Amino acid sequence: MGVETLTFGCRLNAFEGAVMKAEAEKAGLDNAIIVNTCAVTAEAVKQAKQAVRKARRDNPTARIIVTGCAAQTEARTFGDMEEVDLVIGNADKLRAESYKPMVFGVALNDKVQVNDIMSVRETAGHLIEGMDRHTRAFVQVQNGCDHRCTFCIIPFGRGPSRSVPMGVVVEQIKKLVSNGHSEVVLTGVDITSYGPDLPGSPTLGTLTQAILRHVPDLPRLRISSIDSIEADPALYEAVGESRLMPHLHLSLQSGDDLILKRMKRRHSRADALGVIEKLRAIRPDMVFGADIIAGFPTETEAMFANSLSFIGEADLTYIHAFPYSPRAGTPAARMPQVDTGIARKRAALLRAAGEKQFEALCESRIGRQENVLVERNGISRTEQFVPVHVADTTPGDLVSVTITGRGARGLVGEKLRAAA
Repeated sequence: MGVETLTFGCRLNAFEGAVMKAEAEKAGLDNAIIVNTCAVTAEAVKQAKQAVRKARRDNPTARIIVTGCAAQTEARTFGDMEEVDLVIGNADKLRAESYKPMVFGVALNDKVQVNDIMSVRETAGHLIEGMDRHTRAFVQVQNGCDHRCTFCIIPFGRGPSRSVPMGVVVEQIKKLVSNGHSEVVLTGVDITSYGPDLPGSPTLGTLTQAILRHVPDLPRLRISSIDSIEADPALYEAVGESRLMPHLHLSLQSGDDLILKRMKRRHSRADALGVIEKLRAIRPDMVFGADIIAGFPTETEAMFANSLSFIGEADLTYIHAFPYSPRAGTPAARMPQVDTGIARKRAALLRAAGEKQFEALCESRIGRQENVLVERNGISRTEQFVPVHVADTTPGDLVSVTITGRGARGLVGEKLRAAA
């Protein structure tokens, strides 16, 4: 069966899953399943455990390796599972040496190979030429986080913030473009903190400008989730470039000032609105998504209403809303908790508001011409990341379409010609 990866969580994990598969194959590993876990919620950890058990039932002779953020923060939990052959920490999961066959067959106490992630100070650049099943390529530019939001366990899974040198990133993207990729997504744990650990202290904005300048043949550059308060002047300048896609996802978390303070976020409601307004002034067609936590400890109905109203006030389109999940060892886990049922209902209301905003965006695009990147099964993505069903297309192509109507989950388009 070769090496199979099961990835949970963020876009960075998706990128790293491809790296791990390549490194494990380079090490000569075969008949193995790598479970790349997420620790952001208790539910994510639960899903990973379920995946491990299912993988063992379906593949009784395979070697099962668990890695990722949950493996880093709950190493012994996974090490104690009889289905698991090896647990690898985040610092070592991208190294071929970690997957050499001789590391297997160790005693229970030794099968957990997890080091102190807080001691890691460098992030290597990794290039995956194929990006299995993805038409766009992800490039990791940063890892780790130096902030300590009260709800978040991720800094203890990823370690301190560290950046990939600009030259390495640019060379990776040049190679991806030469191999036929039309879109590259910059990804990381906290990518707006990019650069202070590098010579000259570059920023995400200067990195973005360097990519656009030195890789002129790259048609589309996209930035993943950002922390709005860290947006630098060079990033605002880059937003005006047409090859930078007009779609940003914000690490918002709440629309209420007191909750933001209790989360130990570094922005206020007004700060977030100000960033959105400033970016839209530069790029009127910019659309925004946001992460929002429902039912954070001490959140009242009035506080939740501030988050709900923020979606419409800021005209957010893509909402990733989820109920608060206490993570052991975080300050928020010790705060007065909101009833789980209430948190789930609030998350559903946030998602419903996001769906309404998304529908309005789709309606506004009907009749327009769009350049789309073709994915699979006839689905493409506009520059604003709206899915469009277009017939007679080839995955990886950039084509121009006229939006003719609505589909089940997005838009329907008619192909015009190859995009310039």
